[in-house]
Amino acid sequence: MKKIPLSKVDVDVFYEKLDNGLEVYISPKNNVNNIYVTYSTKYGSNQNDFVPIGKNKMITVPLGIAHFLEHQLFNQEDGTDVMTFFSERGTDVNANTNKIKTTYLFSGPDFFEENLKFLLEYVEKPYFTDDSVQKEKGIIEQEIKMYQDKPFTRLYEGITYNAFHKHPIKYPVIGTIESINKITKEDLYTCYNTFYHPSNMVLVITGNVDCEKTIEIIKEHENKRNLEKAKPIKLETYNEEDTVAKKSEEINLNVTIPKVAIAFKINVEKLKKVPKTEITTYLQMLFSLKLGVTSEFGEKLKEERIITTSIDSYVLDADKHALVIVATESKEPKEFIKRVKKYLVDLTITEEELERRKKAYISEALFASDRIIRINHKIMNNVVKYNKLFTNDIEIIESYNIDKMNYIIKNINLDNYTNYIVNPLK
Repeated sequence: MKKIPLSKVDVDVFYEKLDNGLEVYISPKNNVNNIYVTYSTKYGSNQNDFVPIGKNKMITVPLGIAHFLEHQLFNQEDGTDVMTFFSERGTDVNANTNKIKTTYLFSGPDFFEENLKFLLEYVEKPYFTDDSVQKEKGIIEQEIKMYQDKPFTRLYEGITYNAFHKHPIKYPVIGTIESINKITKEDLYTCYNTFYHPSNMVLVITGNVDCEKTIEIIKEHENKRNLEKAKPIKLETYNEEDTVAKKSEEINLNVTIPKVAIAFKINVEKLKKVPKTEITTYLQMLFSLKLGVTSEFGEKLKEERIITTSIDSYVLDADKHALVIVATESKEPKEFIKRVKKYLVDLTITEEELERRKKAYISEALFASDRIIRINHKIMNNVVKYNKLFTNDIEIIESYNIDKMNYIIKNINLDNYTNYIVNPLK
């Protein structure tokens, strides 16, 4: 295995790419008792349009199928209950799907070899039937209905949907009741066979493990599959417009205080002097400084009782666009929107403010370097999103400077925005 030290932190990562394309990252920490393992495929809710393996024609699958597939992989042909298997060994197990990946994971100090082998086995042996698919539809339909009653979920999903015309990031990960009811077992096998090939997956192990022994276990298991490395997956590209799809929307839910969001759609391809991997962080820093918990603007709106809680800002990466979502609770949501737009006409920040924010980011990176879950997620997210592991996070943060920030401020356009308000029931 290749040793990859992470700079300025006491973390070593060992890497090997297997013959079938599976990337394995192991970061041993012998001063902890626990072990945390994630097994991820670079397949999330954004990949709805693709050319299936072995075919030459682009297809479109129902929304929510990546999440549906995640649920279905817990069904084993021999009837083994995945949850019970891990719980009997004192091990936590879970899975999750987002826009760009699906991850299966376990965490626990004991029975590591047995747990690792079983994780690989159940993820790598799909078993779908018409009955299991039909049953799952009912389960996920109830999950969708539950989310429809959550005001902040509706707020974030609604404003994201309204911001985009074509890009599939506009749709909820879970899909819709209509879309999931179109899913068939054949659809599931098509998606599985395309995206769950080991060359499209990454296995990350952090904690108290022996690297050499662990990689031999993985190699022995993967060699039995006798799979060759697959060809690159062909995905649809989307010619997304800079404008938003819908300027504003209001809905009514069972809330006491209205929830409000404003989202700015920014074309990041125009910011050619800043690496794309850094733009999201620069934008997050900028909007946190202007609107965040410690901002004068946020405190002033609280004093004036326009908002009842801190302003939250979040940057969503959508290929050539970034969507900056600013959200809070407000008894005067339209006044909040008006004040934010007026305030952000001047985006000026000082070098001193930027340096303070950099120190906070560096402190967070140092804290993360001592936590096996945070290390694992850092590796996994780097590889899934960028197809590489960044070894110099702190140095990258230290390199952020006011000149690049001012360049971004000068060249971003905040005219393309959309508003979303969740009002109390009438």
